[in-house]
Amino acid sequence: MFNKDFNTPWRLSAATIYRKPVDSKILGSAELDVTDLEAYISGLRKKGIKVTLTHFFTLAAGRAIAEEVPEFNTFLKRGKIYPFEKLAASVSLRMPSGEMSSIKVTEPGKKNYREVVQQLTAGIEEAVQGEESKTNRMKGALGRIPWPFRKWAYGLIRFILLDLGISIPALGLSAQSFGTYIISNVGTLGLDGGYPAMMPIGNVSLVLILGRVREMPWVHGGQVVPRRIIKVSAALDHRVVDAAHGGKLFNYLRRAVREPQIFE
Repeated sequence: MFNKDFNTPWRLSAATIYRKPVDSKILGSAELDVTDLEAYISGLRKKGIKVTLTHFFTLAAGRAIAEEVPEFNTFLKRGKIYPFEKLAASVSLRMPSGEMSSIKVTEPGKKNYREVVQQLTAGIEEAVQGEESKTNRMKGALGRIPWPFRKWAYGLIRFILLDLGISIPALGLSAQSFGTYIISNVGTLGLDGGYPAMMPIGNVSLVLILGRVREMPWVHGGQVVPRRIIKVSAALDHRVVDAAHGGKLFNYLRRAVREPQIFE
């Protein structure tokens, strides 16, 4: 739990002015040089630690929130902002069947490369073997309800979960079902980048999107040379954070890309 009081006069006003975004309210992006980071990751993989850029940015975002911008680890309930008891990330992955699923990583701000790889690998194996995620269970339950009752049921679920902050054990849903933030690598789908929508049924305040790594002309060491560049985009929930918090997050990501050894 954080000792910080998040309920400043502006935050209480923002919680009233803004509704929970179906689409994001604040969008931002940055292009990062990952040439040296990819070389570092290649070294880890040779040691048997099967790290990817998705693992790296999951760790980096978690450490940034844990250490520098705890405002992201909050949610709105009954008009007030509360901190989550634990920091967690939902990593969106494409399963072998082609379906999208999400795997939760608990306390990413405290993990190292090996630990996050192990947790994601275990989560994928469970999903492949038929262990449904909370998201898929909810989709299945809603899909069996006829239209237009399906829309009303969804609105009721969202009201109970997000506005009242009450868990729904039958669907396996709670205020932190989707974690503190979501990270998705659309680069694996061939996209250079993208701007995400917020999770309407979740309390996440941040969605991070990783684009495809491209070789581009880049100023490095005072010269224009080809470098490996990734576009990282974010959507922020303006009810609980501002652009300044997004700036702190991206500044941390820039430092982490230059010093990836901090997560060993």
